[in-house]
Amino acid sequence: MSGADEPIVLGIETSCDETGVGIVRGHTLLADTIASSMEEHARFGGVVPEVASRAHLEAMTPTVESALAKAGLRFSDIDAVAVTAGPGLAGALLVGVAAAKAYAMGLGVPLYGVNHLAAHVAVDQLEHGPLPKPAIALLVSGGHSSLLLVPDVAREVVSLGSTVDDAAGEAFDKVARVLGLPFPGGPYIDRAAREGSGTAVAFPRGKYDDGTLDFSFSGLKTAVARWVEARTAAGESVPVHDVAASFQEAVVDVLTRKALQACARHGVEDLLIGGGVAANSRLRALAQERCDAAGVRLRVPRPGLCTDNGAMVAALGSELVAAGAAASTLEIPADSSLPITTVHV
Repeated sequence: MSGADEPIVLGIETSCDETGVGIVRGHTLLADTIASSMEEHARFGGVVPEVASRAHLEAMTPTVESALAKAGLRFSDIDAVAVTAGPGLAGALLVGVAAAKAYAMGLGVPLYGVNHLAAHVAVDQLEHGPLPKPAIALLVSGGHSSLLLVPDVAREVVSLGSTVDDAAGEAFDKVARVLGLPFPGGPYIDRAAREGSGTAVAFPRGKYDDGTLDFSFSGLKTAVARWVEARTAAGESVPVHDVAASFQEAVVDVLTRKALQACARHGVEDLLIGGGVAANSRLRALAQERCDAAGVRLRVPRPGLCTDNGAMVAALGSELVAAGAAASTLEIPADSSLPITTVHV
């Protein structure tokens, strides 16, 4: 099928603090609506699961209706429903999965429970077209830092490496707190770093030369905290911009180095970066620089498609429909620890 003949898929994302609803037709994005509860979590310095779950309950119906309105569609136009079944916060996932089941059953259309991480890979197709097969994917967010070999996003995803402690986005949030910057930390560190030097402080690079494709950011986070504490104890001011830039440089140096190592080891010439941290300007710039030098083609979705959204879920659901994948049953669970190798349930 092509064009208007392709099925229209409604995607629902509630893995963390954002209620995302997207609608796609094939690789064409028709609507992408998000209701965020970030402000409700900011005063706690992090996401509170119960607060997130209640926010999803309140936002679900109006967000779905808003997406339909933006797309100029009615419920009767929907051909399939896709939903994030995991990984994520258990209570938050339950809200989205329950809603998706209700919509699918009420509309009499197939339901597809999908993997949140695989959806971050699939969303790039809405901007840059079909994914190369195979591709290497670097997924970096508040909860995940993973390197994947993706022969076919609808059928097979292979884990090559992941974080052994803090995820990259989690480290950004914790360092931002140390520097007195607001939550979520990623955008504020990115902004502060633009006025600082990435070589001002020689922060450590975890697992830089260990031969694996795994990541570690806990030691870096601790090193920043200790450096700031020592400076403060000595009665000296903390150069926030330089610390932010040096920390950020340490993170993106490791991420891009290992991503290019993965490409070289597996003979893959296409690298995709996704997840919330993929919106970081320095990561995008350094990745492009190193990919150009290595002869690797880089694909990074626009920042709005990097953070959690319903469009990515709809995009993966559309791929599953096109691949003839079996629909999920109405008994699918919300699995907070769903492994990346399980593309859909």
